[in-house]
Amino acid sequence: MTGAKNKGRQSGSQEIERVRRLCLALPGTWEKISHGEPTWFVGKKVFAMFSNNHHGDGHIAVTVPAAIGIQEMLIKKSPKKFYRPPYVGVRGWIGIEVDRVGDQELAQHLAEAWRLIAPAKLRALHDGE
Repeated sequence: MTGAKNKGRQSGSQEIERVRRLCLALPGTWEKISHGEPTWFVGKKVFAMFSNNHHGDGHIAVTVPAAIGIQEMLIKKSPKKFYRPPYVGVRGWIGIEVDRVGDQELAQHLAEAWRLIAPAKLRALHDGE
């Protein structure tokens, strides 16, 4: 790995497995490689993308959509944990440094991203409405 952010880090394989386990626990989720990285879908729409030092950017992270205003708030509150990812950041997506969050917090962010993207019927089934 290169880059100051990755100093002392191993490859992102353990982090990928954590994200995979949490994503695939959500209903209707499936995975495929997109843009060279593991990407998770609900229906035909992306709700999470892994970034394993993508283009040498130093991030071992997952990027997810966030509700309006959440991206800015999270980055301001914890800039070492959250960042504005390239390409999708302009649409409010947030980058989450996987090794800086525990499973419970990571699961909450992934579930919220899933809820933003999942079809209403699937959300209703999952949420018990």
